Parts: sequence; C-alpha cells; structure tokens
Amino acid sequence: MAPVTGGGSERTPLLPGGGHNNGALRSNNPFGVDPEQLTDMLDPKDPEKLLDLGGPDQICKALLVDPKVGLKQREQVGSGGDYHAEPFEARREVFGRNTLPEAHVVTFLQLLIAAYNDRTLIMLTIASVVSLAVGVYDDLLGSHKNDEVKVGWVEGAAISLAVIVVCFTNAINDYQKEKQFQKLNAKKEDRTVKALRDGNEVEIGVQEINVGDILLIEPGDIIPVDGVYLGGHNMTCDESSATGESDAIKKGFTTDGRDPFILSGAKVLEGVGSMVVVAVGPRSFYGKIMMAMRQGQASETPLQRKLDVLAEQIAKYGMSAAILLLMTLTIKYLVNCALAPEFPPYSIMFSHFVSIIIESITVVVVAVPEGLPMAVTISLAYATTKMLKDGNLVRQLAACETMGGATVVCTDKTGTLTQNLMTVVSGVVADVELKGLAGVQEFYKSLPKDVQSILLESIAINSTAFEGPDDQGHIEFIGSKSECALLGFGKACGLDYRAARADNKPVRVYPFSSEKKTMTTIIPVIGESDQFRVHAKGASEIVLRSCTKYMDKDGKCVDIDQTVRNELLRRISMFANNALRTFALAYKIIDNAELGSCSDDEAPLSDLIWIGVMGIQDPLRPGVHQAVVDCHRAGVIVRMITGDNIETARAIARDAGILTKGGQAITGPQWRKMTPEQQHAILPRLQVMARSSPLDKQIMVERLQERHEVVAMTGDGTNDSPALKLADVGFSMGIAGTEVAKEASDIILMDDDFKSIVKALRWGRAVNDSVRKFLQFQLTVNITAVLLTFISSVFSADGQSALTAVQLLWVNMIMDTLAALALATEGPTDMVLDRPPQQRHSALITFEMWRMILGQAFFQVVINLLLLNHGLEIFHLPVTKHGVAVLRTMVFNSFVFLQVFNQINCRRIQPNEFNVFANIHNDTGFLLVQVFIVAAQWLIITYGGIAFSTVPLNGLQWVGTLFIGMLSLPVGLAIRMLPDLSACFGLESANSPAQQHLPEVSTARMRIEASVKDVQRAVKFFGAIRNAQQTSLARKGDDLLSNNFLGEDPCLSPTTRASTLPSGLTTAAPTVPVSTSSSWTKVKAAVNNSNNNNNNNNSNNKD
Repeated sequence: MAPVTGGGSERTPLLPGGGHNNGALRSNNPFGVDPEQLTDMLDPKDPEKLLDLGGPDQICKALLVDPKVGLKQREQVGSGGDYHAEPFEARREVFGRNTLPEAHVVTFLQLLIAAYNDRTLIMLTIASVVSLAVGVYDDLLGSHKNDEVKVGWVEGAAISLAVIVVCFTNAINDYQKEKQFQKLNAKKEDRTVKALRDGNEVEIGVQEINVGDILLIEPGDIIPVDGVYLGGHNMTCDESSATGESDAIKKGFTTDGRDPFILSGAKVLEGVGSMVVVAVGPRSFYGKIMMAMRQGQASETPLQRKLDVLAEQIAKYGMSAAILLLMTLTIKYLVNCALAPEFPPYSIMFSHFVSIIIESITVVVVAVPEGLPMAVTISLAYATTKMLKDGNLVRQLAACETMGGATVVCTDKTGTLTQNLMTVVSGVVADVELKGLAGVQEFYKSLPKDVQSILLESIAINSTAFEGPDDQGHIEFIGSKSECALLGFGKACGLDYRAARADNKPVRVYPFSSEKKTMTTIIPVIGESDQFRVHAKGASEIVLRSCTKYMDKDGKCVDIDQTVRNELLRRISMFANNALRTFALAYKIIDNAELGSCSDDEAPLSDLIWIGVMGIQDPLRPGVHQAVVDCHRAGVIVRMITGDNIETARAIARDAGILTKGGQAITGPQWRKMTPEQQHAILPRLQVMARSSPLDKQIMVERLQERHEVVAMTGDGTNDSPALKLADVGFSMGIAGTEVAKEASDIILMDDDFKSIVKALRWGRAVNDSVRKFLQFQLTVNITAVLLTFISSVFSADGQSALTAVQLLWVNMIMDTLAALALATEGPTDMVLDRPPQQRHSALITFEMWRMILGQAFFQVVINLLLLNHGLEIFHLPVTKHGVAVLRTMVFNSFVFLQVFNQINCRRIQPNEFNVFANIHNDTGFLLVQVFIVAAQWLIITYGGIAFSTVPLNGLQWVGTLFIGMLSLPVGLAIRMLPDLSACFGLESANSPAQQHLPEVSTARMRIEASVKDVQRAVKFFGAIRNAQQTSLARKGDDLLSNNFLGEDPCLSPTTRASTLPSGLTTAAPTVPVSTSSSWTKVKAAVNNSNNNNNNNNSNNKD
C-alpha cells in the first residue's frame, strides 16, 4: 500500500492513541481522533482535511489498527489496557454502532385511532349517541307501564359497542401485519461483508462493523459504511445513490489525483481493494439519508390500487342506496303520521327519525367494502411470511402479485439449476489427463516440476476466494464457487495458498467480469526485477483464443498449430458435453515497459501460454426437473441464460427438462448479431442462451416484454442489475449474489434454488386467488344485505328492516375482518399450476365471479324475503309479539349461515373447480374463523337478547335455519355448471386467452414439429441415396463391359468394391472412379440442402 503523506510541513498529523496536536479530544476518547473530525472530511468530501489529518496511514494509527492485520478481537485500548467485557466496547462508545436508531413504531393506540378515523363509523357513532340520549330520556321521563322493561338505551349502547369491537378488530389485524413486515425488513438488512480481523480474512455481519475495521472490497459490493481508500486495483464505484452523480468514480490516493473517499451506499462496479472504516450508523452518509427518509410512506401495490378504485365505486352505489332509503323511509313515515288519526308526539317522531338515520348509515357501513384493501394487505403479509420459509425474501410487495401472472422465467444455471457444490473432477494440463477425484495426487506427480509450480501459483494468486469459518464454525473456502473448487483442487495437490499469496503481491488485478469472462492478475517474478508474470483464467474457448503457445508433457512451451488447437477444443467440448464447467489457465511473462503500457481497463491477454483446462462438476439440484415440468404445466416457459459454453449449457438444460426436442440453443454473440425482427422470430423456440452477457439478458427481457410477456429474471452479478430492474419480477441470489444485484431485485432467493421460483409462482397465484375469493364473498354479502334491508324496510308496514343496525354491524364484521382472515390466508395448492397465467391487465372480477355473486345474492334475497313473509306459516309460529321475534331471529340466523356456507363456496373461484371442500382440512385459519363465527352466532342468538333483537331458538328452528344456510352450497354448484356466456356479455372469463399476449410455441408442438422434420430429413436422405445408386449402377454397367473386355473380374477388384461405398466409410484410400465420386457428391448435396432448409428454422440445435 502506498502511504499518503501530508505533503508539507504545515500538515499536523494525528497522534496514535493520544489525540491531535491542534485540539483537545473528549476525555473518554482513548483514540487519536474524534468522530466529528472523520465525518467532517466526508460531508462534503474534502481531500485537504484528509491530508490535514495525515492521510490514511495516520488515520489507521489514530484508530489503533494495523491495515495488514485489522482489528483484534480482544483489543486493549486506553492507558489502563483493560479488557472490556464486550468486544470493541470502547470503539462503540466513542464512534457508535453500525445500526440506526429504531424507527418509530406505530403503537396499538395509534392503530386504533386510525381504524376509527372513518367517516361512516364517526357518523354512526354520532347517531348512536343521539339514539342513546333519546332512549335514556324516554326511559327516564317517558310514560311506561309498570311492568314494561325500560330498554330505550339498548340500541344506542349496542351500536356504540359494535363500533368499538369493529375498531379493535381492525387495529389488532393491522398491529399483527406491522409486526410481520418489521421482521421482514429486519431480514432484508441482514448481510455480510469481508473484513480483516486478527490478520485473517473473515465474513462479518454489517451490524458488527466498527470504526477502524479494514474492509475488503470486491465488484458487486454495496458499501455499508463510510471509509478511506487504503489500496487496491482499478477500483471504480457508482455513488449516484449518495451524491446524485451518475458518472463512475475511480478510487485511489489523493496524491494520484483520485477520490480517496468511499461513501456508504456506493456500488463497486469493478476492481478490488481495501478501506478503513471512519463512520458507521447515523454518522455515515447512508445512515443520514435513511434517517431523513423515515418519514416516507409505503407505496401501495397495483392490486391494492385496483381494489381502492373498486371500493370507491361500490361506496358510491352504497351511498346512493342509503340516501334513497333515508328519503323513502322519511317520506313514508311522514305520510303515515299525516294519515294517522292522532299525530304522534315529537319525541317519538324524533326517536323514529334517529332510527331511520342509524339504519341508513348502517347500510353505508355495510355497503362500503373497506375490507378490500385490507384483504390484500393480510394476504401479502401472510404470503411473504410463508414465502420466507420457502426460501423467498420479498423486497417489493408488488412482486408477489406480479409473479402470479408470470409467463416466462429466464434462469441462470450455476447455483440455481445446479447445486453450486463445485469440484474439479477432470482436466488436462501439459498433456496429462486428470480422471476423477481419486487420481489428483497421481495426476499432480505426473506433471513436470515447472508445470506444477506455475499451475499452483495460477490457482492461488489469480483468485479472491479464501478459507474461513462457516455459520457452524467449520472451516471452508469462501467466495466464488468456481474459485473455491480450484483452491480445493490445489489444496489436494499440497498448495498453501496463504503462503503463495504472501510471497507474491499483485501489482495489477483485473477482476472477473461477466462480459470478458476472464480474470487476470499480474505479479512480480521472484528474483527478476524487470519481469512480471501475467496469470489469466476464465472461459476456456475465450482464453484459448488468446493463446499462441502451450506447455507440453516435458514442460516446454510449444507453438499452438491448428491441429493442437483443434485437439484442445475437442477436449473442452468433451468436458462440456459431460455437463462439466470448464476453466482454462494461462500465463505469460512481460517486462516493465509492457506493464507500464497496460491500461486500467483491459488486461494484457495476447500471446498467452496455455497451462491447461479444468472440468468442474456442478450437479443438478434434486427436484429441478420436476420444477421445470411444473412451470410448463402452469403455462410458464423456462429459458436458461448462462455464461457457460454451449455444450455444457445444452447438457444441463436437457437434464433439467428445459431444452426439449425442437427447442433451440444459441450463444450470446449470435443473439447480439441478430436484428430485433430476427430475435422475435427465434424467441418462440429459444430455450437456451450460452456465453451470454448481462446485456444479452437485458435485450432478452426487452424483446419478451415487447411480446407482452410477464418476465421473471434471475441474476447474481453486479451487471445483471439493469436486467433485474427491467424484468417484471427480478430474482437475485441470496448466497452467490452481489449486494448490487440484491438491491436491484424484487425477491431474493435465500437458497439460490430454482424450486423456490416455482414456490413464488404458487404464492403469487395464491395471493391473487385469495383476493378474488374475498372479493366474491364480500360483494355477495354487500348486495344481499343492502337489497334485503332496502326491500324489507320499504315494504314493511312499520318501516322496520329484516336486519337491525346491530345485526348488520355483526354481519359487516363477518364480511370484512373475519372473511379476510379466512379467505385471504389460504396457502397455494397444486391446482394453481393447472391453469395458464392471468393476463397482465385482467379484470378483478371475471364472468364466473359475477355469475356467482349475482346468483347467490338473488337466491339469498329471495329465500330471506320468503322466510320473512311466510315464515310464521312454514314454521307454525303464533301471530304474537314473541312469534314475530322468533321469526326475525330465524331470518337473522339464516342470513348469517348463508354467509357461513357461502364462505365455503368462495374457497374455489375457478370454473372447473367443483369440490369446494378440497384441502379444507389443511386450511386451519379458515376452519378457526368458521368455528368462531358459528360459536359467536350461537351466543348472540341465545344470549344477545335486547341488544341484538334476538330470542333463543329451539332445536327445530336451529335445524331449519341451518338447512336454509346449507342451500348455498347446491345453489353454488348449480351456478358453476351453467354454460360460459361471457362472450355474450362482453365480460372476461377466467379461461379467456390473453388478448395481447403472443403465445409461445408449446414444448409438445416443438417435439411434434421436430419429429416431422426428422422424418422429412430421413426421406430426403434415402431418396438421394437411391437416386445416386441408380446413377452409379448405370455407369458401373459401362465399366463392367470395359473390365470384362480386358479380362478382369470386377467382383474381386478392391478399387471397384471401394467405389460403391461413400467416402469416409472405408479405412482404405482407394482410387475412386469419377462416376462414383460424382454420385456421392450428389447425395451429399441433397442431404446438405435438406439440412440447410431445416437449419433455417432450427439453427444451432444439434439435438
């Protein structure tokens, strides 16, 4: 590391552990610098202040840290040298922890107030208070018979209590939801960084970072703290999130004219390096921004916005119905009063008007579906919590909804389809072949000494992987899995990578990038002052393209001619066809002049010397094939986009079931050369893209979205972030992914497993289904309750509704909060994969849902009106006050049980799902809610009395109302069996194909077309052979006449025998007659013509 000096005598350096010459430190600060001095030079960036403090070296001394060792786990600070009970306690007392103060948590009281902050509830409360006052006044001062119970206050009190219960229920729901989202947010902030501790490279959690820590930085990292650059190679950062500057900023020393400050939130684009931490937590740049952003409000998801609009529309109709009811009942009452022989007292009239107002307001409460947005929130909160257990950390709630409509999944190979447990199992170095793990030692000993040395040096130096403890404390290699595999191979050969790295300090490092497919490290040659060794590794065919020599079995450097190059390519292809990932190693020697001419961006990769190629095995994950089959069953196309070569990609894709007969596989360079029209033409059959770059992924997403596809894309690299952002749903890798990729993604695959994508697909469809189930149920109750209340009030003699205000509030609680809990928390079933994806802009309510809503509402209104008007005769009830009370209780009970059984009906909303009881035993939440509603209804009927206007029912009456409620199930079945007439009404059916979606070619169709082409090719082939044979026989007749004239036997002539065979089918080299050669040329021409015709439709697919 090049130290930074003050550059002049006027600079006053910091004192290690003893303060600064120019000012006094805090009395409790054992370090040589205050936090304010460090943050002042960062905000704004001021290199002069850095130089005033003595530069990075002096800052490290003041912070009591050795840049080569890092912090010591049990450090001694201060004059007393006491050990602290907690590691780094003194640092944290002075500089703080890398955590932000807890955000303001919404209290239960605030949620309760928010739940009550609803105009209709406030209006209802005012009306209930007026009713209570009138009732109390009537009870105290009104005229009553001696034996009459004074119950005027009951209705007002009951309504007030019902409002309180509704508010408490909503507040409890919101409180639980907030707690779940807090846990998810805490999980999102949990990540690790590489640091130096006690001289070892370790991974620590971001919350464990202290001021003075030495962090090791790699491409793809998002810097969690502020720091000062200590050293590195070609480090470039994107600090747009912190400073707003869009240009990439090169990091370096002040003396070199570069930016020495590394701000928190910066994204490392390329290069490697180290930094000393100078600010953490709220003092860091990122911390200040986050503290300022805490006042922001969470945005709504698209589905929530749709439901808000729908709720407003329904509320308008409900308000209109309430106003109409208020006007009708008021006019009716005034007319009755005018026609009455005696005008009623004003107190009675006022009380009646208050009752009418309460009833009208209650209609508004019931009609307004305030539970719709809440249903989405509950469903998303439940789904995201469950998805985390399935390996999906949802960063953007909208992604959960969008995933339900995904039509295409573009997946990476390494770690997603495969296990990411890489092992070197094959290889060829200096013409010596490695065959299996068991032969590593024998393979290594067979190599010449010079080759052994250069091979292990290349593996050790040209790598960023290292050994460290895992979560369980076991020592393992940490870093890129490919590099870990190579280091594991080197360790088996006796390599001590730490010693090799200590002896060979890089002078230049060009990190691996997904565009270049190579990594390069330049080190000094030991013992040679003017020579440097360039070590390169990467994609085999790309490295081979830069090689002009190779090391033979004697360790000598030999020129690579075309024969050798073809043999090396054959070896690479052989490994790749066995589903092995291949890495090539190469090197060369350069001098000082060549090193000076090297650019910071382009590694010197010309005229390399080939060391060898390694075949790394990465087995397919168990269950991936079935997951791909599930995607195909759900109408979702799976495409594999990988950086591996095309043979490896094909082999893995076939095993996974992605590449099918008739499907196409191409390379990234071929894709980039195509015009947009050609890309659109190949897309329907394109299943594999090999040697792809991040730009290829981005173009792929754009082309698919132009075809109105809903695209899910996986990515793990920094440069994948544009494609992840562009995709409808971006999946990043939780294990192998960079922090930049995670930041750009919507969902993080915590286990990097493709099966988790299928689980996300299931949950996405389940969320959309849950909201539709709740919507169907609530609209049915809304329409039924409003119509029943309106019709019964208007046409009854006394203007009394079939359901009282308190009863309606109980129904409102059933259809809002309880139904949301019951229907919005059902997990996904296998059936969600048995239908095609929904359209991007599909209607919330399909034709089947409207049919069920209107059909059930019509049935429920009719059955309740029949019961209300003819119930006395049907159940043989006396025409007395008690008999009427029993009848009204039965109407209320049957209405509630109609909703209970209709909830079961609404568990299935797809037209082909007739079994509404399917999987109900596993739906614990639904069953608990149903049991609660039934138990509460029994208590209300039995003990509700005056408050709920009910009387106890006998067994026969209970059975009767239960039977009426159960009729909802056969009615629902009958409605489901009606024909689909959606086209007649211009409505969208659940089975409607996507209007704008350009359909992909199904795998079954591709197989059929491929088989037809195979048959056509075979027919043309044998037809060409038959024609050639006929021509050959005709000409052979002339030859036979000539040969017989000369007295020779053609049957014994080897030349003649060979002439009847195609060229290449005999090991001999006969002199082929011109006629036969010409005939065979015709055969080949015909076959080639056939193949060319087929290749136009199926290029690059060799299946």
